[in-house]
Amino acid sequence: MSAPLRLVIFDLDGTIVDSQANIVRAVKEVASALDVPTPPLSQIPLVIGLSLDEALLRLFPDTDLETHKRMDKTYRKIFLGLRSSPDYNEPLFPGTLEALDALTEEGFLLGVATGKAQRGVDYLIKRHGLEGRFVTSQTPDTAPGKPHPGMVLNALRETGVEAENAVMIGDTTFDIQMANAANVQSIGVSWGNHPPDELVQSGAHRMIDHLDDLLHAAQALTTRVANSATN
Repeated sequence: MSAPLRLVIFDLDGTIVDSQANIVRAVKEVASALDVPTPPLSQIPLVIGLSLDEALLRLFPDTDLETHKRMDKTYRKIFLGLRSSPDYNEPLFPGTLEALDALTEEGFLLGVATGKAQRGVDYLIKRHGLEGRFVTSQTPDTAPGKPHPGMVLNALRETGVEAENAVMIGDTTFDIQMANAANVQSIGVSWGNHPPDELVQSGAHRMIDHLDDLLHAAQALTTRVANSATN
């Protein structure tokens, strides 16, 4: 009997790519362009991971619907401009490539579930030479945003992986809640946009402090499920 397929689904912003500074800058520029108050800077990282429309609704709750529509378009335009700048910097966190290699070598399939639009995912993958790494890419373009389980469920359908053999890795409570709603295991990272204790409280099955620890954590979770199924 062949071993079951196993899948690790990655969040992007705050999990494998350090994008916080650019997102904060873009939100500030949106507020300036539309002449509305800038939200407290400490609040901006807390919405990273949500779809753009939901994030802007939370950051600018007192603006009207028409202004929100303008914000969405303005944010996308500003971010496109940032990416075109010669000093644009959005690095992968240390150990990302090594973690992806290690998981692949151990037979895990890799996927993405992110609040980024697909255009942003495509840009990131090309910028960092990640072409061919991920067998499924899920965004709010084709599914409800986090914490709705739709993106994870789509990834499971695309890959043919059973929920008990999948692991979601992320840096926000939205990632953990999405995983829980889809009945998949979850791993929280301590270096992202939400405090680690909040990820634990949301139900993260494991926490890691370095991407070097990801393979072991993913193996432990999927092996535990496999063992419990045979007992």
